[in-house]
Amino acid sequence: MAPGTTPAWRSPRAWIVLFLVMGAGLALDLGTKSWSFQCVADQPVVIDRTALINNANYQPIPPHESVVLVPGRILDLHLVLNSGAVFGIGAERRGFFIGFTVVALGVCFWIFTRWMSASSTMAHIGLGLVLAGAIGNLWDRLVFGRVRDFLHMLPDRHLPFNWSWPGGNTELFPWIFNIADVMLLTGMGLLLIHLHISDRRMKERQAAGDEPATPET
Repeated sequence: MAPGTTPAWRSPRAWIVLFLVMGAGLALDLGTKSWSFQCVADQPVVIDRTALINNANYQPIPPHESVVLVPGRILDLHLVLNSGAVFGIGAERRGFFIGFTVVALGVCFWIFTRWMSASSTMAHIGLGLVLAGAIGNLWDRLVFGRVRDFLHMLPDRHLPFNWSWPGGNTELFPWIFNIADVMLLTGMGLLLIHLHISDRRMKERQAAGDEPATPET
C-alpha cells in the first residue's frame, strides 16, 4: 500500500463491499448446491455424513441422467461428491483441506487489513469472491464430509488424436465443479488483474519521479 493512502480496514465502504460480495456469493453457492441435490436426480439426495467420512465407497447419489443447462454440449448438471479441492484435485484429503482453508481465510483477512487500500474496489470484490468460494466448500466438508459438485462443462466432448488425461479419461473437460470453484478462480483472477494495474501505476509514478515505497494494493 502506497504511503498516504487510507487502508481498507479504516474504510466502511471497503468492509461493506467485501461482506456484500462474500455474503451474496456464499448464498448463491450454497443455494445452487442445495437445489441441485434436491432436483437434478429423480429423487432428492440424502447424504449421511458419518457414512461418507467412514466409507470412501459410500455413494448416496443414485444413477441419473445429466440435465442440459446450456444447449449445444456447453454445460450440463450432473451430481458428484468431491473429496478433493477445486476440480477434484487431491482426493481423500479432507482434513488437510479443512486446515488449509481455515489458514487461507485468516491470510485473506490479514491481506485486507494490512495491504489493501480503501480505494482498491476491484481487490475488495476479488477477495470477497475468494472468501465466499472458500467458505462455501469448507461448509460442505464440515457438514457433509465432501464437497457437492454439479456443473459439467463441455460434456461428451473428447480430446483429439485419442489423447487422454492421466488416468485414462478422454473427455475434453472431465472435471465437475460448483459455483464456489468459479468464484475462487474469478476472485483470484481479479486480484491478479489488480496487482498488474497497481504495478503499472507504480512504474508510471517512478517514471514521473514520484516513487512510492511499495505498490498500492
